[in-house]
Amino acid sequence: MALDVVARFRDPELARRVVAKLAELAPEEPVRFCHVCGTHEWTISHYGIRSLLPEGVEVVAGPGCPVCIVPAREIDEAVKLALDGIVVATFGDMFRAPGTRMSLHQARAEGADVRVVYSVSDAVRMAREEPGRDFVFFAIGFETTAPSTAVEVLRRPPENLSFLVAHRLIPPAMEALVQMEDLAIRGFIAPGHVSTIIGAGAYKAFPKRYHMPVVVAGFEPLDVLIAIYMLLRQLKERVARLENEYTRAVRWEGNVRAREFMSRAFDVVDGAWRGLGVIGSSAFELKGHLKDHDARERYGVEVRGARDIPPGCRCHEIMVGRIYPTDCPLFMRACRPDKPVGPCMVSIEGTCRIWALQGGWEKL
Repeated sequence: MALDVVARFRDPELARRVVAKLAELAPEEPVRFCHVCGTHEWTISHYGIRSLLPEGVEVVAGPGCPVCIVPAREIDEAVKLALDGIVVATFGDMFRAPGTRMSLHQARAEGADVRVVYSVSDAVRMAREEPGRDFVFFAIGFETTAPSTAVEVLRRPPENLSFLVAHRLIPPAMEALVQMEDLAIRGFIAPGHVSTIIGAGAYKAFPKRYHMPVVVAGFEPLDVLIAIYMLLRQLKERVARLENEYTRAVRWEGNVRAREFMSRAFDVVDGAWRGLGVIGSSAFELKGHLKDHDARERYGVEVRGARDIPPGCRCHEIMVGRIYPTDCPLFMRACRPDKPVGPCMVSIEGTCRIWALQGGWEKL
């Protein structure tokens, strides 16, 4: 992003004017909005945005951390493959995410060959350079990273490379939140990164079916403040619309080419989310003609007795915005960034880690 654009979206005077507009729209009854993006939570916590909101306006974090929501069973699968002598490559945050018994980091400490990569293309290159070894790429992330996995699978990767697919889809998770009546969500701030791929149109069902306002937002402090203003304005007008604040990056149709790659490589199936259970039509799996590169099919990997949430941990409630990190008895006591217990403290997009490093609770 150009520096002048960044400066404009961090302009203190503009922010003060938006905050004044928020005060004019202050609701008579408390309202709760939900975002589903770790970067949005970082912005909100880093810039103290919650302290600027009118009394009664609450913004909570949903399951927007792609590492946090990977169920322990799928991490256990990756660990088992690694301990069986297969090279497992994955992203840095996934390296330390806890499985039932251990993380991939701990598996490497026991002698497994686990490698941190910056992209799926790194795993492809490694497999080509070492044809005598079997490689598995542990593919995690939302619709933002799924297209790159799809591209490499469709390019006929090396025979010694397979994929442990753990991609998840954001709109079905948002729909699951709407159906949790105790959350009392009145509007969504939709994630900018995901929306560049799937497009603003992916959320059209929410105002139509659930009368739920949705605003697609960027990641600068003014992006978030303006998105909250747009949601409050809809509530004031007693309407529910889908609006796009992030017009400089998000189109209605999204990235058509990326969506095409995903549709060619993946089938949409029901998927488990850590601590949240199974959400219908919320996961990708490789299509039938690509199953030769599906790690689960190739190695018959099977794990049992997976445990998503460690004793005392309340990550599953934090990930849906039911509680704040400070409501968890382990937060900044037994569970800290240097010694995480739950998944929300591991990833840089995890709500607990963000609060621990940005002091989010001090600005409530």
